[in-house]
This record gives sequence, C-alpha cells and structure tokens, in this order.
Amino acid sequence: MMLTVKPGQSLQEAFDQAQPGDVIRLAPGEYRGKALLSTPDVTIAGAGADRTRVVWDDFAKKLDEEGVEYNTFRTWTLAVCADGVAMEDLSVVNDALRPEDKGQEVALTVYGDRFRMERCRLTSTQDTLFLGPLPADLIERYDGFLPDALRRDKPCRQRFANCLIEGTVDFIFGCGEAVFESCEIRSLRDARGVGYAAAPAHAPEQTEGFTFQNCRFTAQEGVAPGSIYLARPWRDYGLCRFQGCTYGPHISPLGFDRWNDTERDKTARFYEDPPVKGRVTWVKGR
Repeated sequence: MMLTVKPGQSLQEAFDQAQPGDVIRLAPGEYRGKALLSTPDVTIAGAGADRTRVVWDDFAKKLDEEGVEYNTFRTWTLAVCADGVAMEDLSVVNDALRPEDKGQEVALTVYGDRFRMERCRLTSTQDTLFLGPLPADLIERYDGFLPDALRRDKPCRQRFANCLIEGTVDFIFGCGEAVFESCEIRSLRDARGVGYAAAPAHAPEQTEGFTFQNCRFTAQEGVAPGSIYLARPWRDYGLCRFQGCTYGPHISPLGFDRWNDTERDKTARFYEDPPVKGRVTWVKGR
C-alpha cells in the first residue's frame, strides 16, 4: 500500500500505520520532528534529497524531562529499528550544531538488517550516522536507559549507494556491516580543527565492517589541509576497508588515527587499496 505524507503531517503517525511491504511517500518540503520506524520491509521515498528533508535538533547534553542528559544514542532524528527497510531520495538532518558545546548529534540511527539507502543526504556534525548494533559493553551499560529496540544484539547489514554523508567527528560510526558505494563523504568545518570520518567498533569475530567502495572524500570550504583522518577505531578490532576511493587535500597524509592515547593501532583492521604512500605503518593493503 502507498501512504502519502505531506509537510505538517506527523511522520511518526505514518510510521505507526505502516504495514510490511508499504511505501511511505514523502511529498516535497521539510518535516520537522523525530520519528522511529519499527515495521519491517517498508520503503520511505522522498522527492529528492534537495526537496524532502526530515529535520530535528536533539543533542547529547540536552536534558530530558527528568533532568538526565540525552546521551549520544537518543539524539537521532530518524531511527530505523526494523529489518528490510529502504530509504531513497530524501535528506535526514540534525541541525543542533555546535557539538563542541552540545556533544554528539545523530541524524540517522539504523538497528536493522538488510537496510538500503540510495540517493540520500545525511547531515549533522559529530556522529551523523550510527550503524547498529552497539558494542557489547554499551548494550550492557545502557540496559534500563535505552529501550530494547535501541540495544539490538544481532548482526546488521546496511548498504548506501550514491549518498552524501557529511559531518565533523566520527560521523560514520558503530558496529554495522555497511557498504558505501559511490558515496560522497564530506567533512565540515569544526571549531576543534581536527576531524575523523569513520569510527568503527566491530567485534573481533566480525569479518565484515565498513567498506567504502569508489567513494569521494571531500570537504567544505575552510577545512584545513591534512586535518581530517579517514578513520580511527572506536573500539579494539574496528574494521574498515577503503577500495578505489579518492581523497581531497583535507585528508591527513597519515590517513588513520589510533584514537587518542590508546593502543588500538595494534588491533585495528584497516585496509586501503590501492595503498597510499606515507600512511601509518599499521594500515594494511587489500
């Protein structure tokens, strides 16, 4: 069945009404609100990433009605907590801004398997796109704080094709097994002066992590040359592959960071093909 939603109508109500196999079509315009989809095998289709925008502005240091900080994992604009969901031709935005003061600001959270996104734009600052599941230690830590739907402990595969994903720090992060095909990964200006595109946290038994295939790493005007790293491991054994990608001058010649003063460089599984001269010694080829 086709469900058509227009600006001013509740996106959450449409999500709640959807049945497996439905298409939710979003008319051009801005949808300001926060919504969670829990129905599997639903397609959400906009009229184009520049014409259909879903926007909200939660941030990690915001206080809820009980005076408790939101934390990163409650700041999403859209959350997908179901399998087989597809999204196409729309933008998902968190416009809270100033993460150096407000903390993390997630635009899209995905806790689903067989997720597919095409021709979309994801925009925020720090932590734009979270790809579930959570690391095991956080699943345990947030028991009773996050609802079970946001603590899924199962493999989640995701695919992004011809999308624009932009942010500042760790703006693609999590433990999902995600493939990014022909996407633009765009770093935005940040007051802190340094940024990181990906922050994987895959468990050692996972053999698939984040794979960037034929992606373009670009930057907003004003991002300093050499100030952005392709990835740093959010947990030991984080897994990232970069295959046939192109990089702007904003990318550090070293390519990768070990995450502050940790020794995660000893366990990180980072691969780059073709290899780039001058990269850190612990990045692997192919």
